Amino acid sequence: MREILFAGLGGQGVLTCGLIVAEVALFNGRTATWSPSYGSAMRGGAANCTVKYSREMVYNPSLDEPDLLLAMSESALALHGHLVKKGGIVLVNSDLVGGEGFGRTDVSVHRVPCSSLAQRIGQPKGANVIMTAAIIKLLGDFGFEDGMRGMNDMFRKKGKERFEKGNSAAFEAGYSAV
Repeated sequence: MREILFAGLGGQGVLTCGLIVAEVALFNGRTATWSPSYGSAMRGGAANCTVKYSREMVYNPSLDEPDLLLAMSESALALHGHLVKKGGIVLVNSDLVGGEGFGRTDVSVHRVPCSSLAQRIGQPKGANVIMTAAIIKLLGDFGFEDGMRGMNDMFRKKGKERFEKGNSAAFEAGYSAV
């Protein structure tokens, strides 16, 4: 079983990141759960979600001990960094998260400047998709094509196929960034 915690601020797309990973898992024959949690503020308040997926049934969707934390903000890292299991992965948006004083030496930390990378590829709202692709690659449970097809399938189901070209470019950039 894999457990991923996606954390940041409202408006950064962390809930969508979780939905994409859950859809990729489902698209590839796994069972998956997605459990969102967010404050009352729509933009700028704390937002996070937990995704669990497995080849077996996922009986408990709540947060236990994540294999990976996506920290899109400094506050997300400060609040959730201690939860990652020993040997786990912490992925941070290095445009917004310094990580100084994080203090964990028992996890691997990967820094991706997803906000500036999204600007550079002409997809200013694609930082979350960039990080989603980085997660897919870092965990290694699904290949590039599996991730791309699952992501595009999720957006098609939501009637957002018009963003497929941009999302695909962001996914490719994120996959290459780690």
